[in-house]
Amino acid sequence: MSILLGWGSRVRGLFADNKGPWGSSSGDDSSTPPQGDGNRPWGEQPQRPRRASLGGGNVTSLDELLRRGRARFGGGGGGGIGGIPGRPDRSLIVWLILGLVAIAVVFTSFHLISPGQRGVVTRFGRYHTTLSPGVSLTFPAPIDRVRKLDVENIRTEDLGSTGSETLMLTGDQNIIDIAYSVRWNIRDPELYLFKIAQPEVTIREVAESAMRAVIATVSLGDAIGEGRGEIEARVQETMQRILDGYRAGVTIQGVAIKQADPPQAVNEAFKEVNAAQQRAQSYINQANAYSLQLRQRAQGDAAAFDKVYEQYRLAPDVTRRRMYYETMERVLQNVDKTIVEAPGVTSYLPLTELNKRARPEPGQ
Repeated sequence: MSILLGWGSRVRGLFADNKGPWGSSSGDDSSTPPQGDGNRPWGEQPQRPRRASLGGGNVTSLDELLRRGRARFGGGGGGGIGGIPGRPDRSLIVWLILGLVAIAVVFTSFHLISPGQRGVVTRFGRYHTTLSPGVSLTFPAPIDRVRKLDVENIRTEDLGSTGSETLMLTGDQNIIDIAYSVRWNIRDPELYLFKIAQPEVTIREVAESAMRAVIATVSLGDAIGEGRGEIEARVQETMQRILDGYRAGVTIQGVAIKQADPPQAVNEAFKEVNAAQQRAQSYINQANAYSLQLRQRAQGDAAAFDKVYEQYRLAPDVTRRRMYYETMERVLQNVDKTIVEAPGVTSYLPLTELNKRARPEPGQ
């Protein structure tokens, strides 16, 4: 019985409390839960969805997601498109893009070509025109693209001078080790760019081919001696003809042979032969010079005789006597005796002895 009374007092105390599990009582003994959703205990009111001003409508789930993302990573600030904080103004983005486009148009439309350059213009990848020196205007990239080439710069290709032997067979079945250089420049920029894939490699191969073809027609002596000038001229002509056939757009300015020696095994012997040939040529040159000197002297004497003969024809006696006196003077100018032939005069006078006696002795 006492147990039942205890449970009854507990029930009455529970309902007599001013604040029950459903919130504050309304002042009467009957505690009824508050109006609202029966699934939300403790008097919590249901939350309504937040509203934002975007054209007067509700915020979309995408905007809400962006807002939460910025809030999560520390973004903030007010204003922007759609009221979402941190988003820049759309007009600012448009002006920025227009400014970048304008800068790109200016830098890809105006081109400054130097005096020694040419500008090759390609439109959509195809050759269009060639720009002369000065300031030129084209369509902006990627419509037009300009490639500048230096057409006055003389380029040099060295062959056989990098340590590797360039052995060639001469016309008299001898082997020669030759090193040479080729000078060239660009003549037609459009042909240079689009007709040959690797112009420098092509020029080297053509130079080697032309040199072998010319060396095969000359002797070893001509190749290592005085025939170098003719070989260089023939190689230059052959190269230009081949490259013009390729439409390479280049001009060969010259070919220079820097070394033309036999193979290393017999190089010393050939050097001695070459030195002997040079000495022989030196002697021949000296003989030719002496012969030329004598010839010029003889011609001068003949011209002088012609002038004397002209005077002799005008006055034979006087000219004959003058020639006699001049001849005797040349003959007797080194003789230490004087002979005088005149009537009543001693035929011999020791003038030399008299002069010696009249000359004072040293120390007197």
